[in-house]
Amino acid sequence: MEVGMAFRDYNGRISSMDFHKATNYLVTASDDESIRLYDVQNAMCLKTINSKKYGVDLVRFTSHPTTVIYSSKNGWDESLRLLSLNDNKYLRYFKGHRDRVVSLSLCPRKECFISGGLDQTVLLWDQRAEKAQGLLRVQGRPAISYDDQGMVFAIAYGGHIRMFDMRKYENGPFEIFSLGGDVSDANEVKFSSDGRLILLTTSAGQIHVLDSFRGITISTYNVKPVSGNGTLEASFSPDGKFIVSGSGDGSVSAWSIAKGKVAYWSSSDVEPPLIKWAPESLMFVTGSTELSFWVPDLSKSGSLIGAK
Repeated sequence: MEVGMAFRDYNGRISSMDFHKATNYLVTASDDESIRLYDVQNAMCLKTINSKKYGVDLVRFTSHPTTVIYSSKNGWDESLRLLSLNDNKYLRYFKGHRDRVVSLSLCPRKECFISGGLDQTVLLWDQRAEKAQGLLRVQGRPAISYDDQGMVFAIAYGGHIRMFDMRKYENGPFEIFSLGGDVSDANEVKFSSDGRLILLTTSAGQIHVLDSFRGITISTYNVKPVSGNGTLEASFSPDGKFIVSGSGDGSVSAWSIAKGKVAYWSSSDVEPPLIKWAPESLMFVTGSTELSFWVPDLSKSGSLIGAK
């Protein structure tokens, strides 16, 4: 893989990125208080919206390709906002967190979402209502994610991943998986597209891959730990066979879950880049002080075809 296109017009570090599952759209949030909408297929920035009053930290697409939910970064208002990118209008405010929201996941099948904050709560929301529909208390910084079916969600913190049934979450987790002694802050938790694997990154620079049914750790990869408020992010390839990840030294690595490390790209950056693999596509993007689109290196395509 190599960088095929890069957007270098950011005036701050990219804090969040999300692909829309049914279109070619990508949305980013940045420390320059902007939300940007991209057409990935044509490598074009379609729109830039500023959020000077509230700032912007995390951003996620709803089912609609021009509607997003995002969290604030101003330190005085921790509300989440439902925003129409078409006309730059707020459709709803979601009030409930009392400290910064650090994890946000939207249900892929229903109009609901979950958020986790430094106030040690996980709130469950319906997009049509301003007040949270449920609350779960945690003991640490939570990382949260729905599975691709929207039937199960995971909450990771304190060296464990807790699995909840969406229909009866109030009964507590139906499974608790141990991370084998890594009790550092959970950064990101994700399911593979087929739901069979769970990926978790931690501030200690560890990337854990677990069997989502049995909780057995399949592999653990190590990169340089993150520092300060940095977030270590990694992403499954669409087929669930590979993982790409940032690192605390700014580099990017790729692993085959079956065979181990397969690629490494160094960087002059000093913070971990955000990283997302495009749905059903041979492309991933990284976000730092610039947005980079990574595509196959055609000069090596012959060797890849031969290996296949």
